Amino acid sequence: MSNLPNCPECNSEYTYEDRSLFICPECTHEWSTESEASSEDVKVVKDANGNILQDGDSVTVIKDLKVKGSSSVLKIGTKVKNIRLVDGDHDIDCKIDGFGAMKLKSEFVKKN
Repeated sequence: MSNLPNCPECNSEYTYEDRSLFICPECTHEWSTESEASSEDVKVVKDANGNILQDGDSVTVIKDLKVKGSSSVLKIGTKVKNIRLVDGDHDIDCKIDGFGAMKLKSEFVKKN
């Protein structure tokens, strides 16, 4: 079997390649091989100010955050070092002194 992608319109498995295009014989949808490669790009994660975050960055919490499953609160101004970006709703994985391992949303931090 071939390694051609399914059609993005009708999900047909009968796609074929013609020069630089993929073509679906069922719904006649055509798309380029460049668009297929660009759809696999890395997700860009931005902080509250619009700065791009990367693995290993240091950030500061900009809002008091309730810690789920605990009565404690993560205070504004808390510094977090060496973050790791992950997929999902909470896109920052980190360790915070006094709290331990935690996931944060990028919209509640700013890059140092």
